[in-house]
Amino acid sequence: MPEDNQQRPTQELDYEPIKKLDTRPPQAQTDTEAKITAVRKTGSLLDKAKDLVQLIQQRPMIAHLLRAAERFNDRLGNQFGAAITYFSFLSMIPILMLSFAAAGFILVSHPTLLQDIFDKILQNVSDPTLATTLKSTISTAVQQRTTVGIVGLLVALYSGINWMGNLREAIRAQSRDVWERTAQDQEKIWTKYLRDFISLIGLLVALIITLSITSAAGSAQQMIISALYLDTIEWLKPVWSLVGLSISILANYLLFFWIFWRLPRHRPRRKALIRGTFIAAIGFEIIKIVMTYTLPSLVTSPSGAAFGSVLGLLAFFYFFARLTLFCAAWIATAQYPDDRRMPGKSHR
Repeated sequence: MPEDNQQRPTQELDYEPIKKLDTRPPQAQTDTEAKITAVRKTGSLLDKAKDLVQLIQQRPMIAHLLRAAERFNDRLGNQFGAAITYFSFLSMIPILMLSFAAAGFILVSHPTLLQDIFDKILQNVSDPTLATTLKSTISTAVQQRTTVGIVGLLVALYSGINWMGNLREAIRAQSRDVWERTAQDQEKIWTKYLRDFISLIGLLVALIITLSITSAAGSAQQMIISALYLDTIEWLKPVWSLVGLSISILANYLLFFWIFWRLPRHRPRRKALIRGTFIAAIGFEIIKIVMTYTLPSLVTSPSGAAFGSVLGLLAFFYFFARLTLFCAAWIATAQYPDDRRMPGKSHR
């Protein structure tokens, strides 16, 4: 009835009501409707992108990488890396003093070699003043070799212990469960220096062992290749390069295994330590390869000849520090079921 003009509820129908079609041409749609449609489409794409990103982040490998990066940044990994770089470069000064002292002892035993060096300086240095300064410096190093050696040894020992202490604190900051230092982390100064001295000796021993393995394996490989006359076979050269690369990675693995096993206060998880050390070994080998190919190009220009080696050395120390701390964070944030801790007592 007209006076009772109520629409019938659509849910009582036995069929779907036909929706009213928009017969207007596209140009007849208002700007507002077009913007709403575009926003809806854009929002849908953004939602799909967000879902895809969340799906990727839920992958165990990616999630672990993100946890390690978050811990590395939250616990001042970049700042610690810069500090380790500074102390590493500072430790080179006493090492150079020891080198000069060792050279002085060698030259004083071989006067003809010393005279040959002086002759080379006069031939290759065109500036007479600079040549005289170099000769005076070498003569002073030879005459004061004992003093320079003792001072260099003491300074190297002090700077090396401090370098080891800073590396230990940086790794412990990434490894412990909480960021703040606890009362357990407080040590007496003599205990700290003694522990750092022992760790420094252990690191030097590990470094000597790794270098010896690399050198001995490389020499043995070259001897075997030459003895079997395999050096003339072209297609075997990539194989020998791969073997040498594997030996170098193994040596890196032993070095980083000692660092990640010895320096943290608590024993790391076994599976996390093995995998994290393997990542560090490969990363360190990549750094060495990159530096090997980039350093010669740095010294081609006059400015590069003056500062290229210094910048290259700083870059090497910085990348080494960042790699070490990031892998320490990676080991600390690993979540593997039934992953037992390494045997041995925790450092108290």
